[in-house]
Amino acid sequence: MSNAQAMPQLDTETGRAVAPCCPPLTERPFTADEAETAARMFKALGDPVRLRLFSAVASHEGGEACVCDISDVGVSQPTVSHHLKKLKAAGLLTSERRGTWVYYRVEPSVLAAMGKLLTTTTTTAAA
Repeated sequence: MSNAQAMPQLDTETGRAVAPCCPPLTERPFTADEAETAARMFKALGDPVRLRLFSAVASHEGGEACVCDISDVGVSQPTVSHHLKKLKAAGLLTSERRGTWVYYRVEPSVLAAMGKLLTTTTTTAAA
């Protein structure tokens, strides 16, 4: 059993429990479900417009952004909405409607889980 499965990991910024989608790539081969989950996240980020939108939300002051603040990515507003919907469906963004605007936030646990996926595991050799 890996450490990720034995005890919940904590997000270093928020102190909240992080449910990793998958073990680090170097720990063991993915199960079919883990591969599906990771592929869904990476596929969503595989489009340059979606990656720019994700980055705009993640780096926006206060950790959230109104769609009105991030829509200048070189595509029409309906296309921005389409890409934001894809990021949300992949579990990378959450949203909240406030009046006529929708505010998007990157869930810190998602960033932490993605970071852990791409880290290497170290094993201690027996002395």
